[in-house]
Amino acid sequence: MKIYIVSGLGADFKVLERLEFPKHCELIFIDWLIPEENEPFHTYVERMAEKVDPSEPFCLLGYSFGGIMIQEINRLKPAEKVVILGSIKSDKEKSRFIKTGEVTKIPRILPVGLFNVKAANVYAVLRKLFDPKNPRLLQYFRVRDPYYLKWSVEKVSEWKFEENPEVIQILGDKDIVFPIKNSKPDYVIKGGTHLFPATKAKEVSKILNEIFSEKTVMLLSE
Repeated sequence: MKIYIVSGLGADFKVLERLEFPKHCELIFIDWLIPEENEPFHTYVERMAEKVDPSEPFCLLGYSFGGIMIQEINRLKPAEKVVILGSIKSDKEKSRFIKTGEVTKIPRILPVGLFNVKAANVYAVLRKLFDPKNPRLLQYFRVRDPYYLKWSVEKVSEWKFEENPEVIQILGDKDIVFPIKNSKPDYVIKGGTHLFPATKAKEVSKILNEIFSEKTVMLLSE
């Protein structure tokens, strides 16, 4: 079973590198593309979905903003299973902070220069608020193209989506980015901050092995 994976906003796959999957699963990572100027979100999703081969059964897994992206891809190319880590199922689960950005449109009017390399580093440091005990935090956020970062922040704040009850949601109970109080996750990682795929890898891997077990894959293929 192929599992197509999309990581978080500004993050490469290092944040997911400690996760272990069943041996019968083939992992295919979809890198973030740099948005074209004034590119509509649906067009961007279509480009991201090009790497997904729908000719055979597959699953989708996304972390943070990647969780939002795979749900959009699933609308174009339906998967056998959709799993989101540290992400939300609908716009109703947004934090108050993100909703403020949606209402005020502040992300849209922010200058691209605010997201340059120097600013991106500051932005990454601020993420320590989400997991101050993680000394490797800066290593996880390496995609620092200013236009991509600004565009991504806009799209997260503007995102509208009706919940798909079949999406499997895994959240940390200490996540500030997507607070658990706004959601009803299928699995809760106790003590997990927004970086729980890296800091609680064993616990998350156990859950993923249950979700993607060979028995489950066989049932999906029937």
